[in-house]
Amino acid sequence: MPERDETFQLAPGMPPLHTSELPWINFGAAEWETGLFEVSRETERLSALAEVVVCNSFPEVEAAAFPFLPNVLPVGPLTSDRELRKPVGQLLPEDSRCLPWLDAQPDGSVVYVAFGSSTTFDPRQFRELAEGLELIGRPFLWVVRTDFTSGDLSEAWFDEFKARIAGTGMVVSWCPQQKVLAHRAVACFVSHCGWNSAMEGVRNGVPFLCWPYFSDQFLNRNYITDVWRTGLAVPPNAGGVVSKEELRSKVEQVIGDSEIRERARLLRDAAHRAIGQGGASCEKFQKFVDLLRG
Repeated sequence: MPERDETFQLAPGMPPLHTSELPWINFGAAEWETGLFEVSRETERLSALAEVVVCNSFPEVEAAAFPFLPNVLPVGPLTSDRELRKPVGQLLPEDSRCLPWLDAQPDGSVVYVAFGSSTTFDPRQFRELAEGLELIGRPFLWVVRTDFTSGDLSEAWFDEFKARIAGTGMVVSWCPQQKVLAHRAVACFVSHCGWNSAMEGVRNGVPFLCWPYFSDQFLNRNYITDVWRTGLAVPPNAGGVVSKEELRSKVEQVIGDSEIRERARLLRDAAHRAIGQGGASCEKFQKFVDLLRG
């Protein structure tokens, strides 16, 4: 646990962060927190020895941080290819049925929900999320890994839920996320705010609903809500659960906010400029290639 209970900011333009949300503190298990803190210290030590450090970012999204990191080369946002035609490695088998399903949805109508490869919910939060998506009344695509919930969740209850939402929602175990986020039908991204997911959402101009789970995801959420202002957060209630009413309310807010959509569009355009010919990320990547050629 942190010795001080406070919010701090490393520099103007960087997001605020509470001490309880430091990346190595919010794992819930002391042995994990100690281990991650040591990994962070060792990473810092080794980074100082490196000639350059390559990262999946670009100047506009972390403008206040890069002046403090002169040996970091932001070359992002990284994608498989511009047209998303080339296959890329995936952690789990993809269910590509979601793509024709998206094709059948109206523009800007679908709530895409995905929490990455390691987030888990207890059965109570899982049910609240499911019922919240049903309550929204919009088309939704929800990625539910086989290990997404911990504890005993009634398979019969989940089967009944999927039967009820069959005309509105789609549940898959994994999906081609880059293609999904680039799809015209997606209206917002309910996300754990992992950095790769954040960059994929930014690249496609998709507004966020932020639901971080652990580690750097809280800082990434603060970038989205406080610096980029391209999304909103869903805070848990006093019992530690994000309620279905909170989810419905925030989804409607983020989809209905034209200023959020415009900021997301502007950040998307900045991302495209960065990776385009002559862009900042393109030039940094070329510098990295030149260093390798040495």
